[in-house]
Amino acid sequence: MTASIDQAWELAKQRFADLNIDAEAALATLDTLPVSMHCWQGDDVAGFENPTGGLTGGIQATGNYPGKARNAAELRADLEQAFALIPGPKRLNLHAIYLESDTPVARNEIKPEHFANWVAWARDHHLGLDFNPSCFSHPLSADGFTLSSANPEVRQFWIEHCQASRRVSAYFGRELGTPSVMNIWVPDGMKDLTVDRLAFRQRLLSALDEVISEKFDQNHHIDAVESKLFGIGAESFTVGSNEFCLGYAASRQTALCLDAGHFHPTEVISDKISSAMLFVPRLLLHVSRPVRWDSDHVVLLDDETQAIAGEIVRHNLFDRVHIGLDFFDASINRIAAWVIGTRNMKKALLRALLEPTDQLKKLEQDGDYTGRLALLEEQKSLPWQAVWDVYCQRHGAPVGSQWLEAVRGYEKSVLAQRIQG
Repeated sequence: MTASIDQAWELAKQRFADLNIDAEAALATLDTLPVSMHCWQGDDVAGFENPTGGLTGGIQATGNYPGKARNAAELRADLEQAFALIPGPKRLNLHAIYLESDTPVARNEIKPEHFANWVAWARDHHLGLDFNPSCFSHPLSADGFTLSSANPEVRQFWIEHCQASRRVSAYFGRELGTPSVMNIWVPDGMKDLTVDRLAFRQRLLSALDEVISEKFDQNHHIDAVESKLFGIGAESFTVGSNEFCLGYAASRQTALCLDAGHFHPTEVISDKISSAMLFVPRLLLHVSRPVRWDSDHVVLLDDETQAIAGEIVRHNLFDRVHIGLDFFDASINRIAAWVIGTRNMKKALLRALLEPTDQLKKLEQDGDYTGRLALLEEQKSLPWQAVWDVYCQRHGAPVGSQWLEAVRGYEKSVLAQRIQG
């Protein structure tokens, strides 16, 4: 296998060189682009605060594939298994409900100490950590409102939760030497007709301003806000709409989170990247697959995933765009879902790095749209897979579908025991 991979690599390298593309340089750049893998795929967004509680806030995890993680130790073991099968740099994205404590902790009282085990583990595995306040699945979010609630006590609770979350996020960045991107998403909205939309958005605006009032070093912590089109139970009105969040990020100079499933089915976030980058300092991307709107299916190597990667690479946005994943499928092996989705995101980035972008831009500038289309289509057949295979080999990750054998073995030796236990 090694000999055939090396032979294919040499041929591919020359093929790309014929188009003035340096395949080695592409691999070197890929090694600087971490993908932040989301912890909640491993346990269906249950967390450790109250694992038996149901999901609320327009979130659903469907399926009952056996062997999901039941505690932090199991979740970290599953993550390690997935990381071993994915080449190149990774990060981990945590939600506040994944804290660890021997006694119950109110969400507005979470502290860095409740995530110390995650930091120690991340340091051992050379990972950066990202963070999210968990403004859902809680008694004080039961009526569908958190930071925009008309009840000042409820609103204050969620403000304090987000403030506490920012301190945890800054702790991650200080300890690990890489900034933690903390994304604020709220499920606030109404199922039916809403009369005073402005009042809700005024409260959300004021609450967010209070949340981010404490200043942190951006080398440690980065704020992001995330919009949504609608949610289950919030079909008619979503307080944190795209217009609200884009306006907030632009006016407050926070990062803007674009989630691939949070827009109308005819919209794609790849088309929004270049516009948003003109007005906000940073973007956080939640790459997902919306089969039926925000269904959060496992990321495929499809046209939109490739288009997202292309926008990042074509415009050299490496230092301003943070790439994260956001899907949770409980109908298939959860570790396999992580591996498939993350490898596909990295494949898309590699393919974008191997694109003859300079030639394509020149054709476009010259008005040669015929040549542009022809080259765009021809480059799809270039031997990028041989470059990906050597990248996997160099990082000690399985080539091709060999990773599935490792997942099957882990399922038999580890996941099956959880069912019996």
